[in-house]
Amino acid sequence: MRVNLKKRREEIGFTQDQIAKKAEIARTTYTNIELGIKNPSFDVAVRLKQILETKDDNIFLNIKVPNRNKDIRTAS
Repeated sequence: MRVNLKKRREEIGFTQDQIAKKAEIARTTYTNIELGIKNPSFDVAVRLKQILETKDDNIFLNIKVPNRNKDIRTAS
């Protein structure tokens, strides 16, 4: 999941649909970019950074988020 991307979107008060429309991409495409399933093309990445008012390339870094539905126990 691209936590920084989601966090920035929420900070400026936009929904995924609003960002997608401004970037001229499908909402499902934006959702997949935010979830880290898809990588944006260079052009889309530039548009997203402009919409999100950031110059930080780290906004597109994938960060592993543990699946809360899985039982995560360490072996002893």
